[in-house]
Amino acid sequence: MIVREKIGLIERNEECPDTLIVLQHQPVYTMGTGSSLEYLNFDIKNAPFDVYRTERGGEVTYHGPGQLIMYPIINLRNHKMDLHWYLRELEEVVIRVLSATFSIKASRIEGLTGVWVGDQKLAAIGIKVSQWIAYHGLALNVTTDLEPFNLIVPCGIRNRKVGSIKGLLGEACLLNGHTDAKAHHFDYSQLIDITSQSLIREFSEVFQLQIQQRSVPILEFLMKKPES
Repeated sequence: MIVREKIGLIERNEECPDTLIVLQHQPVYTMGTGSSLEYLNFDIKNAPFDVYRTERGGEVTYHGPGQLIMYPIINLRNHKMDLHWYLRELEEVVIRVLSATFSIKASRIEGLTGVWVGDQKLAAIGIKVSQWIAYHGLALNVTTDLEPFNLIVPCGIRNRKVGSIKGLLGEACLLNGHTDAKAHHFDYSQLIDITSQSLIREFSEVFQLQIQQRSVPILEFLMKKPES
């Protein structure tokens, strides 16, 4: 609905401000417009969670509690009408969050979309653009249960892992000889709030936007069940 409203504003030559939604989903697998069922390691008729085909690009991924979803609904006319630029800027937001908030050095991998720490993918990105309004967005694993990823080939990329901020902080504690999260100055129960605020802050910096926060009803993007 928000996307349709923004397209309507553009068609009427009215001002079209950007919107940023940050939330968590209940456990669900989502597939892109052209996603292949071959990347599902289960029978679609007996799926462990609901499976939906969405309008975004990319292959299958998992969303669930502990994973922050950032849905920018952004008018690229106000920024740069270049999809490659937009994808790189979304990656930059996550890279800055990991560095500034958690001292985690993340990077891009040439030819792949997303944000990585070593061979672990922490953030997946999939977008859809209509009349230069970009929507859908990115998913960042914070305290996510990673087991559901084992039932798919995440984003269609084989032989690479999926990671989370919590997992990397735990590894850092062990490497430094500590056994609890407090040694790393983070309480795992607060990681979602800390990361959410950092995402909003870094997004506003990267895209040079002034954020006005407010609570909104849960947004349901257009989804449909894939054909079996």
